[in-house]
Amino acid sequence: MHSDPGHDVAPGARHPRHRLLLATVVLGLLSTLSGCGSAPRRAPAASPAAVDVEPLIVRVEAPLATAANRPYRAAGREYVPDLSGRPYRRQGLASWYGSQYQGQRTASGEPFDLRRLSAAHPTLPIPSYARVTNLDNGAQIIVRINDRGPFRDDRIIDLSLAGARLLGFAERGTARVDVEALSTGEVRALAGRPAPIRAGR
Repeated sequence: MHSDPGHDVAPGARHPRHRLLLATVVLGLLSTLSGCGSAPRRAPAASPAAVDVEPLIVRVEAPLATAANRPYRAAGREYVPDLSGRPYRRQGLASWYGSQYQGQRTASGEPFDLRRLSAAHPTLPIPSYARVTNLDNGAQIIVRINDRGPFRDDRIIDLSLAGARLLGFAERGTARVDVEALSTGEVRALAGRPAPIRAGR
């Protein structure tokens, strides 16, 4: 979902977190006016702890979004979405994005909503589902992949603010996580029900 200016991106994708220069300038101006600093990933309109979370109802998805699943280039690298259905599991850093991007279009074409349990991933199919576990506290959620990004070597997934809140790292900005794509069988087994949430220690 993120790219530096001047780079090609996936059709329909938005890439807010790599607009760091603009974000830094805006946050700097806000800090000057308010007299206090603000972390780059915090939602300026609300405290992360105050954000309501909408339950994620898992559903058997319609056909994959054509444009969002084409090979693309972002931040100087080539990415090829993996539509093979092979198991996917990785560990790395997760980050999040909040109200400064509320309503912006995701790669799937849907508007971003910070209250929903959604996420951006460079190569998982759009749409699809993934189980995300915070390795530091054991909290676990399921998110719907509907966007592309993050495009940094040290990040593997970008969660909505709601997801970061439930995993317990909204105030910190990043967390070590395990990301596992849900299989077709798991999605069918959960279809029509709220996705399970495991609280952290």
